[in-house]
Amino acid sequence: MKGLSVSENDRDYIQSIERGFAVLTAFDEKNPNPSLADLAAETGLSRPAVRRILLTLQKLGYVTGNNSRWSLTPRVLSIGQHFSASHALTEAALPRLLEIAEHTHESASLGVLDGVDVVYAARVPVRRIMSINVSVGTRVPAYATSMGRALLAWAPTEIVDNVIANSTFDALTPTTITDEGAFHTALRVVREQGYALTSEELEDGLISLAAPVRDAGGSVVGVAACSTSAGRTTPEAFRTDVAPFLVEKANQLSADMGYRS
Repeated sequence: MKGLSVSENDRDYIQSIERGFAVLTAFDEKNPNPSLADLAAETGLSRPAVRRILLTLQKLGYVTGNNSRWSLTPRVLSIGQHFSASHALTEAALPRLLEIAEHTHESASLGVLDGVDVVYAARVPVRRIMSINVSVGTRVPAYATSMGRALLAWAPTEIVDNVIANSTFDALTPTTITDEGAFHTALRVVREQGYALTSEELEDGLISLAAPVRDAGGSVVGVAACSTSAGRTTPEAFRTDVAPFLVEKANQLSADMGYRS
């Protein structure tokens, strides 16, 4: 089953909760209205088990539907809202992201690491036509993004090893880094320059910059990021025009979080 990260023999482990979250997270942009059969195939659970979970989630108000098609309800948004309310980083980030967006005229985001993915925890969008559909809660693979590399460049070895061991390293575009050695080299470059730049690795035409945000203890807990299109600029021009300002704002956000270099 997807997402299993602890031993099922752990006496404190409640498998039914894991199964419930497996069903919830099986709803995505590719299949927002799955059938019971779709959810069973995605989670690896039996149809009767999925049906019981769906009926429970329906009574709790998190899904709606019947045995034909199911969909999430707006109540699931409250889960993410609780995260934002309980994490000072997301609240502190918004003014800095707004400054980045106003200065660059490009969308600005806060990313945090969750397993092998980066999750968008906050975002200030600008009106641009791009194929990548990003909103708070969107997940992207850490290995193919500037945000992931900026998060991992200063991460403990065990976290980096876990991401490498559990990432698919699929070639999402012709320029995606898919080799473990090349990925380690990319992380070293990020540490040396203080920020990450990726060009057309997650998707064709997407150029992105990310800079680390640290907490009071100096640990990298998030990244400030800014992205653009290859139709509007080049990677080197984006680096020259945006990287210094982005790093400055990430440093200011780190200071907001109590970090003193």
